[in-house]
Order: sequence, then C-alpha cells, then structure tokens
Amino acid sequence: MAVNTGLIKELREKTNAPMMDCKKALVEANGDIKTAMDILKKRGQIVALKKASRSAKEGIVETYIHSNNKIGVLLEINCETDFVGRNEEFRRFAKDVCMQIAASSPAYVSRESVPKSSIERERAIFNEQVKGKPENVIEKIVDGKLEKFYSEVCLMDQPFVKDDKITIKEYLGTLIGKIGENIVVRRFVRFQVGEDIG
Repeated sequence: MAVNTGLIKELREKTNAPMMDCKKALVEANGDIKTAMDILKKRGQIVALKKASRSAKEGIVETYIHSNNKIGVLLEINCETDFVGRNEEFRRFAKDVCMQIAASSPAYVSRESVPKSSIERERAIFNEQVKGKPENVIEKIVDGKLEKFYSEVCLMDQPFVKDDKITIKEYLGTLIGKIGENIVVRRFVRFQVGEDIG
C-alpha cells in the first residue's frame, strides 16, 4: 500500500520516530495512524528490551528547580556513549523526567526498587480492605490495587505528566528505540522546602 507524505509527516510529528519507521508502520497499518502509533510503540519497547542488558556508564546529571524555588530535583540518567549524553532528545527526556519527579513526587525509580517489606505491607492493607469479598475475586482486586500503588510511587509506572496516555517507561522505550542505545534512569532526589520538618 502506498502511503501519502502527509500521513507520514503527521505520524512523525506525533511520535518523533524516524521518517522511514513512520512509513513502514503506516504501510503495515494500512494507513491507520492510531494502529501505526501502536506499532511504533511496540517496536520501541522491543528494542528497549534488547538493549537493556548493555552497560550504560555514560550520561548526565540533570537538575530542575520549580518556578517558585520551593521544589528541586537532581536526576542521574545513564546511556552507553558520551555522544548520546549530548544528544538533544536525550537531554529533553532528562528534563521531562525531572519535571515529572517534581510534579508527581515518586518514591522509587521502578517497582523493582520498592523494598519487599513495603510491598508486603501494602498487600496486607489491601487484603484487609477486601475482607468479606468472594475468595475468587480477592486476589484480582488486591493485584489491581497493587498496580495502582506502583503507578503512584514508582517513576517508571507513572503516567507522563505531559501525555497521560503513556507511562515514563513507555516514553523511555520510545527514546531507546529511536536512539538505539540502552538508557537507564538510575536515581533521583527530590527536595521540597519545609518537607519533613517536625
């Protein structure tokens, strides 16, 4: 199927994916933009999984100070090469993640970094909340509540503040697919004036 350049341009503007990738996705999706976006998203995630085992020892420390000077974020984000560390899209991603942290106040980078004791405590609370429900639905309800917990406290599971249709993990997957290197959000610190003062 031939795809017109207007559709390719529209898909590129929506996804920032390379032109040839947009064209291939549109051909595969028979010209349907939404399906093509899904195809590009899946490809980005597949590429991200393949790159995840590669060492990422370069990168940057990004900062963000909110306009009222009451919230600040310090973020370390790693990549494989210094070249990518200077890449404009990589830096934009780092800036976006800093703003995400300032706005959404995650406690952990990913669900893998949540201590087992915290997960067990949350699971116990959720089990208590659903007491009396039929046994066959309790586990599903508790698992659903745990997923919600992750989406609130884990940066990678949070909906992106600039586009809540994707998570930070999906945004990262798209970037890895585009740049072609492993990229890791390593750690962050969020400061807020007056926080934790007794």
